[in-house]
Amino acid sequence: MDAEITLLAGTAGTTIATLLATDAWNGVRNGVLALWRRVRPEHEERVAAQLDMSRRDLLDARADGDEEAEREIAAEWRGRVRRLLLAHPEVATELRSLLAELAPGTPAVTTVTQHATASGEARVYQAGRDLHIDHP
Repeated sequence: MDAEITLLAGTAGTTIATLLATDAWNGVRNGVLALWRRVRPEHEERVAAQLDMSRRDLLDARADGDEEAEREIAAEWRGRVRRLLLAHPEVATELRSLLAELAPGTPAVTTVTQHATASGEARVYQAGRDLHIDHP
């Protein structure tokens, strides 16, 4: 579950940072605040201030040609969202819906679960995606 949360938080952090300086800004702000309001209403004002600051920082950084700022802001939001999901995993579905609404082209976050049993000298190879094996 932690890997899934980390992946979802990473997607959310990147999406939030990417959309902060776009016309989708209000939707991002409202959606993120709705998540926090649902499970941590006492943090809503602080999260709103953090979103506003992140937006200002990103706009200033772009004006200055600072290309690293967006990655830093994405990392900050990835951490915030990850901590929220660890404390309240029940908002994961709502977060997925928000991301699909805000960035429809963003690939869905999927979970791969694999089980294998090997005995004797058997080998098991598993992959959630590409697998290349190079041995005789």
